[in-house]
Amino acid sequence: MTATQEVTVVGQHEPVIWLRPEQAAVGRPAERSRAEITAAAVELADREGLDAVSMRRLAATLGTGAASLYRYVATRDDLLDLMIDSTADEYRLPAPSGDWQADLLEIAHQARRIMLRHPWLPQLVVTRPGLGPHGVDLLEHLLDVLCDHPAEPARKLEAFAVLNALTALFVQNELAGADPDARRRSSYLRHVAAAGTHPRIAAALATLRPEPAPHDLFATVLGRALAGVLG
Repeated sequence: MTATQEVTVVGQHEPVIWLRPEQAAVGRPAERSRAEITAAAVELADREGLDAVSMRRLAATLGTGAASLYRYVATRDDLLDLMIDSTADEYRLPAPSGDWQADLLEIAHQARRIMLRHPWLPQLVVTRPGLGPHGVDLLEHLLDVLCDHPAEPARKLEAFAVLNALTALFVQNELAGADPDARRRSSYLRHVAAAGTHPRIAAALATLRPEPAPHDLFATVLGRALAGVLG
């Protein structure tokens, strides 16, 4: 079996949501749209967290029965994929400026703002890295930005993955930093350094400068990572 045949067979068994018709060819006319259902799910997740998003709860929000939602979205996994992709529509993708580093950092800054608006999103970016229509548009834009860069195409795809993953992890750390428990845990590291029992940790902490603003730290770390991937 060739790779193309294998992809076709897998697609026949488990087609992604975007390769399935939005509404069955037979049956009652559609009362909802995927976009409407997705928007309601995103709003629910923004307000109450990802755990609150269930087919039953979403149906109640929309004023319909859970069974009716399955006419549009077969599983909760499908719904999560739709939610992730809908957030990629929030990017603004201007023409490349000719400065690939600045353009990639602009994408990353937008990604950070989007993830902060949707605190449930970073977890899904890390655990469900698939792409839908809006995500594909974002990838195409990144490849356009890197069109003249000498890195191999595979490295450019890696840069896209690194940008998304590091941004998600950074935002998760930002959100956790507002948690008093996180500050309490970091205080133990300072205690260990002051005790003198771990001299290398103490020496490393002693060299740290005042913590930069999250925006500046994010740009510095991500810039180094992208430069390393692209060479």
